Amino acid sequence: MSDFVVSARKYRPQTFDTVVGQKSITGTLKNAIKNDHLAQAFLFCGSRGVGKTTTARILAKTINCTQRTKDTEACDKCESCLSFNSGASLNVYELDAASNNSVDDIRSLIDQVRIAPQLGDFKVYIIDEVHMLSTSAFNAFLKTLEEPPKHAIFILATTEKHKIIPTILSRCQIFDFSRIKVKDITDHLADIAKKEKVKAEVEALHLIALKADGALRDALSVFDQMITFSGNELTYKHVVENLHILDYDYFFKFVNHAEKEDIPSSLLLFNEILEKGFDAHHFLAGLSTHYRNLLVCKDEKSVILLEVPEATQKKYVEQSKLLQYHTITRALYALSKADTSYKASKNQRLLVEVVLMELCSLKQEQEKKKP
Repeated sequence: MSDFVVSARKYRPQTFDTVVGQKSITGTLKNAIKNDHLAQAFLFCGSRGVGKTTTARILAKTINCTQRTKDTEACDKCESCLSFNSGASLNVYELDAASNNSVDDIRSLIDQVRIAPQLGDFKVYIIDEVHMLSTSAFNAFLKTLEEPPKHAIFILATTEKHKIIPTILSRCQIFDFSRIKVKDITDHLADIAKKEKVKAEVEALHLIALKADGALRDALSVFDQMITFSGNELTYKHVVENLHILDYDYFFKFVNHAEKEDIPSSLLLFNEILEKGFDAHHFLAGLSTHYRNLLVCKDEKSVILLEVPEATQKKYVEQSKLLQYHTITRALYALSKADTSYKASKNQRLLVEVVLMELCSLKQEQEKKKP
């Protein structure tokens, strides 16, 4: 049997400092441990793959460590840490509320809460996807959550905070995990690529980070998929081909055609995109984002808003110099209107082709308005 371990598990953070993109939360938790100001109930909220369960496990491991470092991290050497790392710790109890959401499941948990820890000071109960608990299960849990034994700490994790009843929310310290920035994911992937001895282009890793949409776990899954496809050399071209992503170059080419008022070339480019199997609506959305990025690049102050590699950023800045403000804003208006009308249109290809011809005619339109 293969010894392969997916990157999301192999490189799962083991200390607060290695959690990606959640410095304010990990800093607060470390201070709480250091100053002995730990709450007995925490609620970790946020979208998938941002580190909620990972942070909960690190917190559980650190508070029971008997030889914490000066930086308030677990030592990984004491009996408590070693048992946690081997998965044999009796002080950490994990419950998946998605499949254990009945009153009986919560009553079983409450019965365990009464038992004091044999090793360490705390027993930590991590309840994942807590919003999946039934209303009666929530009600059964309320009293224990409000007045737990001194040795019990509850860490609830959820992707849907709005589904949790207010009486539960009021009993917890709430931490909202943010979506991880593209740059942070890219840097993390670069670090993993180095450890795995994979030669990876920055543009390729950046594209994977964009595709992940703020979820590090998704990025690591895509990264593994790309390595399987391309071997130990990961290129931008490999990622574009395998993930079926529209290359930036298509949008740069179209804007150049539009600036030259070259309608035939624009339509042929669109036809090429369709023949490669891309959805017309996807192209329309991508072109809107491209024009938005060009508008952002018109001023040096707002260039930082671009979430693209440095080489691509330079291309945006160069192309934005060719277009005037009113041309870009007029193009954005036309694309926004087409995007709204797309689903209701009976001839969607024609709708996109008309807006492309409109974008190629913006210069003529402006000239007619001149007195």
